[in-house]
Amino acid sequence: MNPHHLPPPRLGPHPQHPHHRTGNQPPHTPRRPLWTCRACAQPWPCPEARLHLKAEYHTRQPHLSIYLAGLYHDAMHDLYHLNPHDAPTPHQLFNRFVTWGPFRRSSSEARE
Repeated sequence: MNPHHLPPPRLGPHPQHPHHRTGNQPPHTPRRPLWTCRACAQPWPCPEARLHLKAEYHTRQPHLSIYLAGLYHDAMHDLYHLNPHDAPTPHQLFNRFVTWGPFRRSSSEARE
């Protein structure tokens, strides 16, 4: 895929968190519309971003859930527009963005 011809990301919560930086390395924030980590190129939120987000939102856990849910929605839109046939499933994205957060309830528990 040619990165110069990617669709523009949707307007939604600006993925500027976590703010934590290590030296002159970029922060572990998402590169949109691919939703990979700017620092380590893993699917975002990468393990490092998750740790930093939990620390940054330690006293505001409902805000973290709302932030992640908004980004989950935008990621689903961006990734399906990039490649509708090979994009992660909604279930996979839900687990990637939401279930690890402060109010842990896996999507399989939600169906019961």
